[in-house]
Amino acid sequence: MRAKIHDDTNNGLYKSLLDGNKQFVENTLKADPQYFTNLAQGQSPPVLWIGCADSRVPANQITNMPPGEIFVHRNIANMVVHSDMNMLSVLDYAVNVLKVKHVIVTGHYGCGGIIAAMSNQQFGLIDNWLRHIKDVYRLHAEELDAIADDEKRKDRLVELNVIENVHNLCATSIVQNAWENGQFLGVHGWVYSLSTGIITDMQVSTYDNANMENVFKFK
Repeated sequence: MRAKIHDDTNNGLYKSLLDGNKQFVENTLKADPQYFTNLAQGQSPPVLWIGCADSRVPANQITNMPPGEIFVHRNIANMVVHSDMNMLSVLDYAVNVLKVKHVIVTGHYGCGGIIAAMSNQQFGLIDNWLRHIKDVYRLHAEELDAIADDEKRKDRLVELNVIENVHNLCATSIVQNAWENGQFLGVHGWVYSLSTGIITDMQVSTYDNANMENVFKFK
């Protein structure tokens, strides 16, 4: 069976990724001959980043942090869903094994997941995931419906989605058990602007469950 002949442009793109890796290694070793030897010894990142899968929001670059400093989980619209075993596994490993000091939920303006969730269009399998964002809208419908400007309404839902997912994160047994055991752990919410490159702190940082509704507290 003969292999299919693929478009040269796409093959060129694929090859450029491997060539880019070689250039990355060469440039890195020039600056620090022991870089990869040291990096391979293990990781102890102080931060877990729960962000959007959007390719324009790379955690390390926008915070100017080197590899090894940020443990990353990404999904559509930076959601913390309690039935998502992928997210929970990453969170558990980060908190209980890596002992991260901070967990940051980071959204971004212009998020495709947010925009899709605000529409009445069907997109397929992802509709099940977008339902969680629609629930955020439902919780804040009065505020959001009062915003006449469509772009400002989208931006506000991005912010509210981050805030609600910080709450969801704090409600996990993983985070609450860490606090109960005296482990230092800050939980934060940020929004990144694609048009300016600036991160805005949503001012929802918390270090315990003292202000959480009683129904969500574990004892």
